[in-house]
Amino acid sequence: MKLLQFYHLKDDHQQLKVGILDNHDTIKALTISGTAREFITQFAGTNQAEIEALTEGAPVYNLNEVKLLSPLTDPEKIICIGLNYHDHVIESNMQVPKVPVLFPKFNNCLNSHNDKVVIPQEVSQCDYEVELAVVIGKTAKKVSKDSAMDYVFGYTVLNDVSARDIQLNEPQWTRGKAIDGFAPMGPWIVTKDEIPNPGNLPISLTLNGEIMQNSNTKELIFDIPHLISFLSNTITLQPGDIISTGTPPGVGMGKKPQVWLQPGDIVEATVEGIGTLRSTFVSEQ
Repeated sequence: MKLLQFYHLKDDHQQLKVGILDNHDTIKALTISGTAREFITQFAGTNQAEIEALTEGAPVYNLNEVKLLSPLTDPEKIICIGLNYHDHVIESNMQVPKVPVLFPKFNNCLNSHNDKVVIPQEVSQCDYEVELAVVIGKTAKKVSKDSAMDYVFGYTVLNDVSARDIQLNEPQWTRGKAIDGFAPMGPWIVTKDEIPNPGNLPISLTLNGEIMQNSNTKELIFDIPHLISFLSNTITLQPGDIISTGTPPGVGMGKKPQVWLQPGDIVEATVEGIGTLRSTFVSEQ
């Protein structure tokens, strides 16, 4: 199942709707009120037939007549993992971490598929980072690695856009990572039943059509069960929480010469089995 949030382009009020991608270009709306996070809280673990029943009597939309939103707009937590691919650690000139490196993003960072990312005037070293993001399906507290995957609802794609000139010149990373719109996510959430092995997914990113990152999630230093267990030992994870698992090598900072995003650049971040997240970068007016 592919869960998404959208509004109908003819809706002047831009009312958020939650739906299921029925095929490549048809969306079945759900007859529920609230957000995708609220749907996950109520219906995670519900079987396909019961979910299909939630679409009865609801409108059906074509993809070309809706605006896709971030598939989650109100998560309680967005927890990002830094330095989680060996080759990315090397290109960053840092040491392989002994425990996961964490930093937060917030709801102000969330951005949509096919939307604009605004580069602030203060930022001259804007970078891209394709990542596999995990969406939590039920409350997790002190869970073991063996049971960790029971708490996963599904997966999506996140671009951990970063202002390197802020991130690497301040004592901590948050201000350079949590800029408005610097977490494009989507296009939708794919439920875990459709991704039987998230630890072996091709992951890539192109900049204006040129491949910049090309790896596989099997190269993660800390895999998804480890991350969920590690985090839940001290942080209660709630339905709709996002864990972004880190980026592979090939970021602009690691290129020779370095590559920084410019106004007009188009970035496409892809994880096999989920889809492609597209963003256009623009300058702050």
